[in-house]
Amino acid sequence: MAPFSVGRLNSSDAEAYRAVRLDGLLKHPEAFGASYEDEAGRPIAVTAERLVSGFVLGAFDGDERLMGVAGLAIPTAAKARHKGTLWGMYVLPEARGTGLSRLLVDGIIAEARGKVERLLLTVVSSNAAALNLYRKAGFVEYGLEQRALRVDDVYFDEMLMALSL
Repeated sequence: MAPFSVGRLNSSDAEAYRAVRLDGLLKHPEAFGASYEDEAGRPIAVTAERLVSGFVLGAFDGDERLMGVAGLAIPTAAKARHKGTLWGMYVLPEARGTGLSRLLVDGIIAEARGKVERLLLTVVSSNAAALNLYRKAGFVEYGLEQRALRVDDVYFDEMLMALSL
């Protein structure tokens, strides 16, 4: 696979971002708080606005195909803006095992550094690959939310993780 380029997505990336996000929501509903049905029903303009108003990284292959995404959310409230959240991390199956996931995580960490003191995330506790990735990047577990998500009457626990910057 060709080398990847990583950069901030903008409104012109809305269609590609939506396709990758919907792929993740459809194939791994237990990994996201959002649902495929809700996201698929939103107008593309809402997706474009998310990219403009927020911070979402995208990783493109040598053919300029979007292969993975990750977001950073920083609250605006004075008492909470010292911490950010890594959210919406997803890499297409054909790009897994290439180091792309680590590029995205490192990009989010770099963006957060100097802006927040702590970077938080949640990950379904049964996702060993993701837990390993986040641990290697320096995240540590600080809690477990039991039955955090319910998909078709099946419950999933989420590991709470943090990285001090």
